[in-house]
Amino acid sequence: MRLEANDIRELQLLKYYRLVRRWACKTYDLKDADLELLIYFDCIVLFTRDDYIKGTYTYSWDKKRWERLRKNGWIDVYSKRNQTTIKYNVFKISTKGKHLINRMYKIMLGEEDLPLSSRSVFFKNKTYTDKVYNKAIDDMFKDNTR
Repeated sequence: MRLEANDIRELQLLKYYRLVRRWACKTYDLKDADLELLIYFDCIVLFTRDDYIKGTYTYSWDKKRWERLRKNGWIDVYSKRNQTTIKYNVFKISTKGKHLINRMYKIMLGEEDLPLSSRSVFFKNKTYTDKVYNKAIDDMFKDNTR
């Protein structure tokens, strides 16, 4: 069964995407491009360094992105290269990355709410932007159609 545009609109999947993306980036110390790249890789499942290069054409240039994502545990090696049969490493999104992406989907579908912990980095209210996003989260919780 193929999804149609109306199906996605009825699910209201993208209604709070910007808010959920902002929460995920701030909570997990990711950049927007890093998170969207992880979502792209999650759709591919297994990828190579060449797939990474092709996938980053539309993002801002960040020379350290690949190593930062690997060092912080967002990307794992699926199979290592050897000199005879496998000429390059194959990578996959780590369990940590899959958990984040699945949690984002659940929040956007309304199956789960954004955490309202006072320990959360997102709710420190240090800047005006934080206060605006917290107001938007309150409005999201009050939305009965979610």
